[in-house]
Amino acid sequence: MPEPLLVALETATPRVSVALLRGGTILEEVRAPADAPAAETLLPALDQLLRGAGVGIEAVEAWAVSVGPGSFTGLRIGIATLKGLAFGYRAPAVAVPTLAALARAAGDCATPVVGLLDARRGEVYAAAWTQAGQQPHACLPEGIYEAGALVERLPDDAVLVGEAAVLLGEALGSRPHRGLRLIPPPHGEPSARYVGALGAELFARGRVVAAEDLIPTYGRRAQAEVKRDALSPGSAPRA
Repeated sequence: MPEPLLVALETATPRVSVALLRGGTILEEVRAPADAPAAETLLPALDQLLRGAGVGIEAVEAWAVSVGPGSFTGLRIGIATLKGLAFGYRAPAVAVPTLAALARAAGDCATPVVGLLDARRGEVYAAAWTQAGQQPHACLPEGIYEAGALVERLPDDAVLVGEAAVLLGEALGSRPHRGLRLIPPPHGEPSARYVGALGAELFARGRVVAAEDLIPTYGRRAQAEVKRDALSPGSAPRA
């Protein structure tokens, strides 16, 4: 079966990026300016990507999108945009976990890789994998962790990738070194090229869905929802 022409979208963090791949081979990538709103940059970046590659959107055979955790607004924009674009052409989609894609920035590591994103409120989104072959094995479940508690659970000799790596500095300083290595931005940040590479592998394993069935993985409830429920008459406290 020929490898599909795949477009990947990364909108989970403040820097939007899009990439075009043939199977696992990156053909083009466009990165929007840092901290520019996804609502303003995603479609222009995608247009620049396809024009630069001389490809029409009708030629796209598969889509991959970062589904979270990450920015609630960014995730919604990325998934909603993909749904709109894919609807008319019925190209299948792949839901790519943001932290798993981020871990690809560490390259081919023999030691565990930990993907980290800032979850705000003194917490981080994190997950860890041993990079054995082409199907990494999870050794720390994806979740929200307080920095100190996370450091206690980090595997020895792990590579820490992502913007939240710098947030662990104080907590790491209070513990033995244990061979931990940091890859902070700009090298250690989510990118559509990693979303596409993982998406291509998932596609090859049949892990595809109809675009309209994609849903984001927020990791936590929005603060606005928490406040709304707290102010609702008769609302019970949450455990």
